[in-house]
Amino acid sequence: MAFFSRRKPSVPQPAPLPPVAPPAATAATFAGSLRVGLGQLLVEGGEPDRNLARAERMVADAAAQGCELVLLPETLDFAWTHPSALTEAQPIPGSYSDRLCQAARQHGLYVCAGLTERAPDGRNYNAALLITPAGDIICKYHKINLLEVEFPFYAVGQTLNVVDTPLGKIGVNICADNFLDGLAIGHTLARMGAEFILSPSSWTVDFSITEEHDPYSEKWIKPYSILAQLYNVSVVGTTSVGYIVGGPYEGKKSIGCSLAVDAGGIRAQGVFNEFAGQLVVADLPRPVRAEQGTQIGQMLARRGFRFDELPAK
Repeated sequence: MAFFSRRKPSVPQPAPLPPVAPPAATAATFAGSLRVGLGQLLVEGGEPDRNLARAERMVADAAAQGCELVLLPETLDFAWTHPSALTEAQPIPGSYSDRLCQAARQHGLYVCAGLTERAPDGRNYNAALLITPAGDIICKYHKINLLEVEFPFYAVGQTLNVVDTPLGKIGVNICADNFLDGLAIGHTLARMGAEFILSPSSWTVDFSITEEHDPYSEKWIKPYSILAQLYNVSVVGTTSVGYIVGGPYEGKKSIGCSLAVDAGGIRAQGVFNEFAGQLVVADLPRPVRAEQGTQIGQMLARRGFRFDELPAK
């Protein structure tokens, strides 16, 4: 989730940032491609059955358009920080994840999606799943870079995973994990060998923000580009849309800021408004990542990355 403060209409709006070129960049190399569906989904607070039904239709739409993987938003069951999740969240595996697994199996593609998980110890997590075309969950991730407003709703995650698939090496994180102040999470996924970083998201803004405002700027394009160009990875995020009902951000709205970035720049992005429920189809080149372990550090050093500097005071 991300929050944009209100801007006065008279203030000129910045243009989207260009890709951030790393020092002494070398040409990115690719092998094959991956067709991804960025599923901007209407997510209604406290309406898991309706939300999951829309998610199932989005999976079917992605399959019909030849996608090998569809990426769906953060906490698509109850919506981000909706109070009903505190008492009604389900375990994983459980009834809600089973529906997504069935959709993946029925339509024969990978599904990455965000759900709320009730853990055996009673705590809730903001979770993301990667499901195979056979309907198996091969990765479950819990959001680490929680905003303070999330603390009453979710516990902080404690693990990161990258999984090998026929599509490539895939790492999963969630929304604010890709903020500049949480970018160590993406750096770690890249160090673990990820070729694709998938990020279910929910970009939340003030009700006054409209299409004339720039939703991407430094909070979205810049961190995606840093990871993509430093490591030659593809970073893909999909956001929910709709007005927020219930919880600390009631009255605000989620808007479509779905985005796919690789070392070559922006590959795809969604329409920016609260009504833009849509599937954005992107053909992403599969990156070739030859370096492993300390070779990655050596590569970053050749490109001018500094490991030995404290932040400026």
